[in-house]
Amino acid sequence: MTDHTITFLSDDVKNTVLVPTGTLLVEAARKSGIEVGQPCGGQGRCGRCAVQVTGGNVRRRSTLRLSKEAIEQGFALACQSTVEGDLNVYIPPQEKIERRLATDRTVTDISVPIGYNIQSAQTLQRIHLTLSPPSTEDQTDDWSRLKTALRLQGIEEVTCSLGLMQKIGSLLREGDWQVSALIDTFPNDRTIPARLITLDPEHITDEEPLWGIAIDIGTTTVTLWLVELISGEVRVQVAEYNSQIARGEDVISRIIFASKNNGKEEMRERVLETINNLLDLACKRANTLPDQVKKATISGNSTMIHLLLGIPASSIRLSPFITTANHMPPLSGREVGVNIDPDGTVDCLPGVASYVGSDITAGVLSSGIDTAERVTLFLDVGTNGETVLGNRDWLVACACSAGPAFEGAGVLHGMRATIGAIEEIWVNSKTYEPTYRVIGGGKPRGLCGSGLISLLAELFLTGVLDKAGNYDLELDSPRIRQGEHGAEYVVAWGKETVDGNDIIFSRVDIDNLLRAKAAIYAGFTVLTDQVGVKLEDVNQVLIGGSFGKYINVEKAVQIGLLPDMPWERFDFLGNTSVRGAYYALLDWHSRQRIKEIANRMTYIELSANNTFYDGFMSAMFLPHTDMSRFPTIEAVMNKM
Repeated sequence: MTDHTITFLSDDVKNTVLVPTGTLLVEAARKSGIEVGQPCGGQGRCGRCAVQVTGGNVRRRSTLRLSKEAIEQGFALACQSTVEGDLNVYIPPQEKIERRLATDRTVTDISVPIGYNIQSAQTLQRIHLTLSPPSTEDQTDDWSRLKTALRLQGIEEVTCSLGLMQKIGSLLREGDWQVSALIDTFPNDRTIPARLITLDPEHITDEEPLWGIAIDIGTTTVTLWLVELISGEVRVQVAEYNSQIARGEDVISRIIFASKNNGKEEMRERVLETINNLLDLACKRANTLPDQVKKATISGNSTMIHLLLGIPASSIRLSPFITTANHMPPLSGREVGVNIDPDGTVDCLPGVASYVGSDITAGVLSSGIDTAERVTLFLDVGTNGETVLGNRDWLVACACSAGPAFEGAGVLHGMRATIGAIEEIWVNSKTYEPTYRVIGGGKPRGLCGSGLISLLAELFLTGVLDKAGNYDLELDSPRIRQGEHGAEYVVAWGKETVDGNDIIFSRVDIDNLLRAKAAIYAGFTVLTDQVGVKLEDVNQVLIGGSFGKYINVEKAVQIGLLPDMPWERFDFLGNTSVRGAYYALLDWHSRQRIKEIANRMTYIELSANNTFYDGFMSAMFLPHTDMSRFPTIEAVMNKM
């Protein structure tokens, strides 16, 4: 194949690369050292990898999201356009994965569970051993000698890694046959032998810190808590956006990208990079080192766990939607690639099904649903829209593909909840002028999820939008106008914004939000119908996830995202997934509870449920086609 010279130019870089005919522009850019984001996983449906070909020709497989004028100006989708000759390509400023999370959105108040005792709760045990040295009369090998000493301490079966086995002889002799062993005992599963993690020839006192980490791998954000296991205290909390976002903003996009050449390896490397960067940061703050961490518990949806471990995830998105494994065996830091002690334990918590993972089982544990007497509805308002209904006697769960709209994706001026995001909006019912609040103060850059919910509700209740989400263009306001993508509302004029461009809310944006909220609402209504429970009989609604903590209940009910019930029944819990991982890290009884939750939870696959589509279509209106479901909203509308 003929090779071609491609010159890439951005605002601060000029790189040249030689590639063969048929190479995707995005791959050519990567070979030149320039990363082009692919938020839809390279499917060509988001339009946010558009680049401008200023010299030469490319073959465009798709022009979705590109206007006729843009194509005439040379714009092409980098993930859908192939090289056919020498090219000059300008890469516009790319959306960056903002690492400056607002600190008040990542820190959680957490206290050590009452009565925590490391001796009875923790799987890690420090054991001080004195071995009889070998002699001409006692020819027992070093490993057997060590196992015998451990057996006298109640450890019947033990294994260790090859790397540690190679050091055992020298460590025993260096310590003159007196050593401190750190053992992970796995008391919650007697079929798994204990594992020797470290063997130290120096005496390690029981007061010296013993470190562990609890990790939640979210589709959007990775959260890590560094825990001192002797006291049980969370010493450091850190969070950062999951760098996999650059290759897909939802799990389906990431699965598709991971199915491509080297995609699986890149996805694994990206999430490991995020985790290990957080681990370094946390350890620096605690004045320790990553290899001093001896155990990690990890929660996340099924796709995130598969991508972390490099397990093919393609079966998750294909009927009948089956994972490779819902219950992963204990692994080591070395095997997983997490930079804790190479022989330290990595415990990926058990999930239920393809779209109900360990983030939900951990959330059920930390929220206490599995021990509650009252009927409880648990919602994780994220890209997967997971729902659990039940109490201590029964649990059922489902998931619906809500998409990343509430994370700001799929919305023209949507963004994540970081500095510069509009998080709350009020619209005057007479002038239709907005007032808004920006995270961090200052000029706005875009709209985050809570701001989008607030804006949609305000525009509906002030009459700017009808039930179907259509704008009333007859209203006397310059903010309501026809734009490039149809009718739109100007939230902030260019003179008010960071980049000098109007921040607008288009009909396309509205459709994306309506689909997201309709999927979530239909999911939990179908679930209640399946088990014969009426929504009004639900005693409490618990909302997990970092995003859920900032939802305005009133606005969420007004758009039909949440059920219309008394506000006192709602409780926003924040990141229940990492909290559950923390409890499992501390106490093997909690870890056992998560396993039992996963085993007894009944999963309902909505794609095989004919009533879900009907419920989804009925919820595609503001707030719903059946206003009897939203009596308080109907009363407000009648009054207005």
